[in-house]
Amino acid sequence: MTENTSGGRALTEEELQDLVSSSDAGARNPAGSVGTFLAIVAIVWSLFQVMLASPLSNQLLPGSVINNSRQIHLAFAIFLAFMAYPMLKSSPRHYIPIHDWLLALGGAFLALYGYIFYDKIVNSGGLADDTDKWFALIGLVILFEGARRALGPAMAIIATIFLLYVFFGSSQAVPDVIRWKGASLQKAMSHMWITSEGVFGIALGVSTKFVFLFVLFGALLDKAGAGNYFIKMAFGALGHLRGGPAKAAVVGSAATGLISGSSIANVVTTGTFTIPLMKRVGFSSEKGGAVEVASSVNGQIMPPVMGAAAFLMVEYVGISYVEVITHAFLPAAISYIALVYIVHLEAVKNNMPTIGDREVVLTRTILGMFSFFAVFAGLCYGSQFPVQAVNAWQPSLAGVIMSLLIFAIYVVLVGMAASVPDLEPDDPNAEEVHLPVIGEIYKAGLYFLLPIIVLVYFLMIEKKSPGLSAFWATTLLFVILVTQKPLKAMFRGEGSALASSIAGGVGDLIAGLIDGARNMIGIGLATATAGVIVGTVTLTGIGQVMANLVESMAFGLTYLSAAVVQMAHPLTGFIGMTSDFATIADRASDMTGTILVFVLMCVGLLSLILGMGLPTTANYIVVSSLMAGVVVELGAQSGLIVPLIAVHLFVFYFGIMADVTPPVGLASFAAAAVSGGDAIRTGFVAFFYSLRTVALPFVFIFNTDLLLIDVTWAQGILVFVTATIAILVFTAGTMGYFLTRNRIYESIALIFIAFALFRPDFFMNRIQPPFEDIAPAQFAETVEAAEAGREFRVVVSGPDFDTSEITETTLLVAIGDEEQGTRMDAFGLLTLEEGDQIVLEEPLFGTPYAETFQDYDFYGDDFVTIKEVKAPADQMPKELIFIPALLLLGLVVLLQRGRMGKEDTPEGATA
Repeated sequence: MTENTSGGRALTEEELQDLVSSSDAGARNPAGSVGTFLAIVAIVWSLFQVMLASPLSNQLLPGSVINNSRQIHLAFAIFLAFMAYPMLKSSPRHYIPIHDWLLALGGAFLALYGYIFYDKIVNSGGLADDTDKWFALIGLVILFEGARRALGPAMAIIATIFLLYVFFGSSQAVPDVIRWKGASLQKAMSHMWITSEGVFGIALGVSTKFVFLFVLFGALLDKAGAGNYFIKMAFGALGHLRGGPAKAAVVGSAATGLISGSSIANVVTTGTFTIPLMKRVGFSSEKGGAVEVASSVNGQIMPPVMGAAAFLMVEYVGISYVEVITHAFLPAAISYIALVYIVHLEAVKNNMPTIGDREVVLTRTILGMFSFFAVFAGLCYGSQFPVQAVNAWQPSLAGVIMSLLIFAIYVVLVGMAASVPDLEPDDPNAEEVHLPVIGEIYKAGLYFLLPIIVLVYFLMIEKKSPGLSAFWATTLLFVILVTQKPLKAMFRGEGSALASSIAGGVGDLIAGLIDGARNMIGIGLATATAGVIVGTVTLTGIGQVMANLVESMAFGLTYLSAAVVQMAHPLTGFIGMTSDFATIADRASDMTGTILVFVLMCVGLLSLILGMGLPTTANYIVVSSLMAGVVVELGAQSGLIVPLIAVHLFVFYFGIMADVTPPVGLASFAAAAVSGGDAIRTGFVAFFYSLRTVALPFVFIFNTDLLLIDVTWAQGILVFVTATIAILVFTAGTMGYFLTRNRIYESIALIFIAFALFRPDFFMNRIQPPFEDIAPAQFAETVEAAEAGREFRVVVSGPDFDTSEITETTLLVAIGDEEQGTRMDAFGLLTLEEGDQIVLEEPLFGTPYAETFQDYDFYGDDFVTIKEVKAPADQMPKELIFIPALLLLGLVVLLQRGRMGKEDTPEGATA
C-alpha cells in the first residue's frame, strides 16, 4: 500500500479499503479452506454474542458459559487477532504461518483457562498457585503481542510499564513519591488473570455485554445499504448550498456515526465521495480532508449510538446509558452545528461557487432539516403509545402483535423503496454532478430508520439495558438483510430473480456477521489490555498517589502565582520585596480554583499524548482510571462539586481528539490518503476546526447545565438556545469571519461574548456572591430546619489515614424528603463540640457519606472538623448576564454591517 504523507497521489478505492481493514479489521484475508474456517469462527462469535444478549440466553446457553462469557469473548478476540493481523509489515497476507496458529490457539486456551479450570480455582479461593501463575504470565505476554498487532505498539508498551511497576515498584530506583511495597508474581498474576480485577474486569465485561452488539448493529446496518442512503440524503439536502459538499460531509458523517464507531472507516466511507466534491468547489486538499476528519471523529460523541467508551461510563460512573446519552447530547449537537457553520464561513469568505442549478433557499433548507429531525424524534417518542394500547388490549400477546405490526410497516416501506430505483454510489469525479432530489430518493431507504427507532425506543422509552436494546434492533436487521432484496424483487415483479435475491440477502447477512466480528477484534483486545492498567491502579493504589502528586504540583504552581501577585505592589506596579509567608498562603488559598484548571489541562494533554498510540476506548480507560477521581477530589478541595460524568466526558472528548492531532492522528492520515493532500497539514487544520471540541469540555466542567444536569425542560431549552448562539459566536471569533472579516478587537469581543453566554455564573458570582457563610456550630440546627431542596456546601478538614497530612474535601449536602429532626442521623453526619471546633465523627457504614470519608483518620491525634459551611445566597438569575452579552453582539453586528460589501469583493475574499 502506498503511504501518503506529503501531498502525494490519492489512493485508489482498493488501497483505501486496505487502509481501513488493516487498521480496523486486520490486513490478512486468506483464501480457500482456511479463509472459510476463519469466516465460520467470526460468524460463530457474532451469533454467540447475539445469543448472550438475548432475553432467552438462560435457555440457549449453559450457565457456565454465561458466567464465563468474558473469557470466551477474549478467546475469540485473541484467536482472530493472530489470524487477521500479521506480525510484521513484511509478513505474509495470503496465508497464516505456523507460529501464528500456535499463538492463536495458545492464546485462546489461556483466555479460557479460568473457564476450563474453574473448579480448581474456586477451591483455591480464587488465587493462582505455582502452576497458574506461569500460565497467567504467558497469557499476558500473548495478549500484549495481540494488542501490539491490532492496536500498535503503544498499548502493549504502556501495559508492560504498568505491569513492571507492579513487580518493581518497591525498587530504590523508583522515586519515593510513587514507590510502593511491590507484589510477588503469584499475587500479581492472581490479580491480573485469575480474578475479575485485571484483564477480565469491568472494561472487558462492557465489551462483552454491550459493545459487541452495537458494533454488530453498525456493521449490519452498513451492509444493508444505510450508509449510502444517509450520504445521499445529506448531499441532496445540503449539496446545493455554498460549500454544500462540506456541509453534506458534516451531516453525512454524523449519520454514519450511527453505523461506524471507527473514525477511520467513517472518513473513508463518506470522504471518498465528499472530499473530491469539496475540492471542486474550492476547498484545498488539506481543508477538504480536515472537514471530513473533524466530522467523522465527532461521530463517536453523537447519541444515541456513541463509541465503546460510552458503555464504559455506565459502569465507571454508575448511571444508566440513557443518562449518559442525555448528558452527552447537547455538547454533541452544538458541536456539529458549529462545524456546519465553520464550513459555511470557509465557503463565504473564499467566495466558493455552488454545485448544480438548484435554487438556494436557505430558510427552506433549515426548516426541512429541522422538520426531518422533529418527525424522527416524534416517531421515537410516539412509538410508546401503540405499544401501550396493544399491552392494554392483549397483554399476553403484545410481543407477537407488535412484532407483526413492525414487520407490516417494514413491508410497506420496502414497497415504497421498490417504487424507486436502488441508490447507487455517485462518481464525484464525473464532469457533471447531479444533486440527488430528496423528494425522489427519500423512499429508497426509509425502512433503515426502523432499527434505529427500535433501538431508541428500548433505550429511551422502555429504559432497557443497552445490550437488550441492541439485541432487538439487531434482530430486526437480521430480518431486513435477508428479506429486503426478495421483497423488492416481488414488488417489482421480478419473480425470476427471487432465488438470487434470497441468496444475496443471506450473503449480506453472513458478510455483516463477519464484519462485525472482525471490527470487534481491536476493541476486545484494547479493553482486555487496559484491564492490566486498571488492575495496577487497584492493586498498587497509584491512583491516590497520582492525586497527591498532581495536587502538590498544582498547589506549587498556585503558590508561585500567589507569590508573584503578592510581590507586585497593587497601586504602583513596582515589585515589592515582601516575603510574608502567611500573606502569600492566604492568596494561594484564594486562588485554589486555578488548581482544577491546571489539573484539567494535564488531563487533556495526557489524553492527547496517550492517544497518539492508543485507540479512543483504551485511551479513555487509561486516563479516566488514573485521573477521573483526581479531578473530582481536587475539585472538591477547591470548593467545586464536579459531577463524575462531567469528568468522564471530558476525558472522552480529548480521547477522540487524538485521532485528529498530528503527528499520529490516524483519521487525518486516512483523509490525506483520500484527498492526496499532506497528512500533517490536514491534521493541523482539522485540529483548528475542532477547537470547539477542545473548548467545550472545559466549559461543561464549570457549567454543568450544558450536560442537562438538574435542569427543567424550560431551562434546558434556554440552555440549548444560548449554547448554540455561544458556539456559533465562538466559531466566528476563532475563524476571523462573522458577517465580514473580523478586526482583531471584534474577534476578541466575539470570544468574550461566547464565554459570557457559556459561563454567565462567572460574572454574576462577581456581582453577587453565590453563597453565604453559616457558622459550623449552627450547621446541624440549620440542616434540620431547612426546606426540602436546599443545598449546603460543607468543607471538612482532617488527617489522611495513610499519610496523616491534613486534607480537605467539600461535601454537597442536599436536603430531600428526610424527616426534620432526623436528617443528620440519616446523612451519617454526627458532630460534637470540642472547644471552638465542630468535630465530625466517622459516618456509619451504609450512610451517604461513608465512602467519601474512607480515607480519613478519625482516631488519630488530629480531629476531623467542619471548617466551613456555605448555603446558596439570594442571587439574581445568572441569565441576566445574557442581556449585556447580546447587546455587545448587536454592536459587533452593526460594526460589521457597515463594512459589508466594501471588503467582501472577490479579490478581498480570496486574499
